[in-house]
Amino acid sequence: MNLMDLTGRVAIVTGAAKGIGRGCAEVLATAGAHVVVADIDRTNGESTAAAINDQGGSALFLHTDVRSRAAVEATVATAVERWGRLDVLVNNAGWHNSKGLLECTEEDWDSILELNLKSVFLCAKAAFPALKESRGAIISIGSMVGVIGQKDSIAYTASKGAIISMTRSIALDVAPYGIRANCICPGVVDTPLLQEYLEMQSNPEARRQEFAAMHPLERIGTPTDIARAVLFLASDAAEFITGTILPVEGGVTLDY
Repeated sequence: MNLMDLTGRVAIVTGAAKGIGRGCAEVLATAGAHVVVADIDRTNGESTAAAINDQGGSALFLHTDVRSRAAVEATVATAVERWGRLDVLVNNAGWHNSKGLLECTEEDWDSILELNLKSVFLCAKAAFPALKESRGAIISIGSMVGVIGQKDSIAYTASKGAIISMTRSIALDVAPYGIRANCICPGVVDTPLLQEYLEMQSNPEARRQEFAAMHPLERIGTPTDIARAVLFLASDAAEFITGTILPVEGGVTLDY
């Protein structure tokens, strides 16, 4: 028996147009799940869904602004209408800005907290009725910086730290209904967001190598690395795991 087989199950992945979210959508689909690619980025979102379908998987792109309760509820409703159930919610949508206390404006703060943090609350709340029926799973993507902090990143760090704390509260609130809630904290991951940061550096390749050297495993993570952990937490192999904060970071926090 393959405990990580998701055949017939349904997953929503937010921020799935690219990066970690796309990796999660692809890995969950490979495991047999029907996947909703939920994102505000229509071009890349449709590309992700098309790639999954072309490879024999089952995916549907839904234009979703995760900052909007109505939009999130509509996405959940469409997923349930199409496939009759919802088993997995992956809260991945988020953004980063490199501003510390002195540079971060109130508008910067509100923007990051609304996208990174409020969206987790809205999505978990909207998905709850369907997840109650399936005794499903919520997996939220935090960050190592939410545990240990990061210079020049006050809003992002605060949002990821709050996701960690909120995961524990969600896990307690939904446990009586058979729903599990867990959080994954990646290290540095090779995503378009990282590439944008590197392109702003005077020597992008040298900076990339510095990031790799920070990890005892001597490389930057990939979206697939994170997605495989998501698959595990979404599967029956993790049926007695809830409220956990799982570092998937190549050991970077061991000597950060």
